Amino acid sequence: MSDNRRKFLKTLGIGTAGALATPSQIWAQAATPLQAALTDLKSTDTSEAFWETVQSQFRFAEGLTYFNNGSLGACPKPIREATLNFRDILDDFPSKYMWGGWKDEIEEVRKKTAALFSVSEEEIALIHNTTEGMNLIASSMDLNAGDEIISADHEHTSAVNPWKYWQASKGIKLVSPILPMLPKSVEEIVDSYRKAITPNTKVISICHLVNTNGMILPLKEVTKMAHEQGILVAIDGAQATGMFTIDLKDIDCDFYTVSAHKWLFSPKGVGIFYAKQESQKHLKPLIVARGYEDTSIRRLENYNTRNLPEVLGLGAALDFRNSVGAQKIQDRTYDLKHYFRDKIKNNTKLVLKTPALDSLSAGIQVVEILGKDVKEVKNRLFDDYGIDSRPMSTFGLNAVRLSFAIFITKKQIDTLVVALETIANS
Repeated sequence: MSDNRRKFLKTLGIGTAGALATPSQIWAQAATPLQAALTDLKSTDTSEAFWETVQSQFRFAEGLTYFNNGSLGACPKPIREATLNFRDILDDFPSKYMWGGWKDEIEEVRKKTAALFSVSEEEIALIHNTTEGMNLIASSMDLNAGDEIISADHEHTSAVNPWKYWQASKGIKLVSPILPMLPKSVEEIVDSYRKAITPNTKVISICHLVNTNGMILPLKEVTKMAHEQGILVAIDGAQATGMFTIDLKDIDCDFYTVSAHKWLFSPKGVGIFYAKQESQKHLKPLIVARGYEDTSIRRLENYNTRNLPEVLGLGAALDFRNSVGAQKIQDRTYDLKHYFRDKIKNNTKLVLKTPALDSLSAGIQVVEILGKDVKEVKNRLFDDYGIDSRPMSTFGLNAVRLSFAIFITKKQIDTLVVALETIANS
């Protein structure tokens, strides 16, 4: 190797074997402050001090308290730093890293993602977001006039519209059962789907956790019922993934699609698509490029060029999750839920519109202030207290949606409750 070439590669941080700084090394460097902070606490510590340490890894605008994670999540500082480093490496040597230089590292992200759901990496495609995943499913289905798709009334528009766009002209029927708003049991919800099934039903399109009032739907029970009648099950997992542990082998659905920027705190524009091995035969790529003959699930993510630093950033987000602890995250989510509900349970002016059972709700809680328009409540929360929330008006909710992500502390919930009570009494 000539001296000039050696000097050139040195300026890029690249040697003859590739980048000197691997994604794993970049993550380790970016996460050093986090690891040091968590190491200072006992590994089993679930005190507020632990969660305040986790919170310190998130940076928000001055004066902002962010209860709107259900709309869009935030990247913790280590993930931001790692992703920026990946971007620098790509732009230092674009052709190398866009086409093959990170092949092994992308496959490592696929393996980490598969582990998140307890499935095989051969069942995971790394796409852009939930909407793309739902379009992929809806555009692929070989349906005929008279066939029916069940999509309940609380489904997100990005999960419903793909069925309308790709299948309506064929004469398929979209069946929309009405779900109970505050069910007392799982069976109430299952019964809504059971009554909607006919001999013409081909697919049940169902969300894991509804965007409207935070209700968790009983996927395992619905999937079992569907499969007994030869019906495919496609799940919108945007609001659930990262909030609590999900075992897709146990749920046994056919398809599951996720936007990783919400509860996994990944960079924006990267998503996850799961397709059970035996159900992949139904799928066709949305985009076709060189290599479309690939029979593996990778054919569904073949965009030719894409923002690979964000994909590697997803890997960093999964590392962050593992650093905190998946079980701790789940336990904390329910702890915050119970803490909030207990704080307001005796206030008759604050009405919860989210089911109480832990099997039916988790980190999203929706509350109405009686006698107050939700738009006014949302504006006052932000203008007077710097609290960002999501106003929900559909289904007669007239309520603010509050997301209890792991960067929320109990002190912030105390402030939230004071704010809600003040607005209620004004």
